[in-house]
Amino acid sequence: MTHITAGDAAPAFALQDQHGQDVALADLRGGPVLLVFYPLAFSGICSGELADLDRHHADFKELGVTVLTASVDSTFALRTWSDREGFPFALLSDFWPHGATAQAYGVFDHERGVARRGTFLIDAEGTVRWTTLTPTGRPRDVTEYLERVRALNG
Repeated sequence: MTHITAGDAAPAFALQDQHGQDVALADLRGGPVLLVFYPLAFSGICSGELADLDRHHADFKELGVTVLTASVDSTFALRTWSDREGFPFALLSDFWPHGATAQAYGVFDHERGVARRGTFLIDAEGTVRWTTLTPTGRPRDVTEYLERVRALNG
């Protein structure tokens, strides 16, 4: 499994969000996209990370960034979680084929059957400009995402 790195073309995908709406990366061309893979909805570290993304969502919006999160959870689980937490961004379901998008980005954990904590900043043309892979038991730093976006917008 090859992890996508900076300079690579971002693999295309079309997934359903928590509301059953199709979200395709190709439809988001023209502005940067922050794609955040996480293992599972409702889990402790994932809940904290998405809450942190929520707290900084206005900053990302001001910078013109579309925030997308993705896990192998079903759209139904993601809808329940999103309704409970009030997340303002798309929670994409990489449920079936199981983890195919996480696999395309090189962040699927085949032993556990979930996505690893991979983060990708994709520019307006669809090129990955920055990526990081964080160990499963450690939360990510959303302020680093903002710094990378600001550097991209230069």
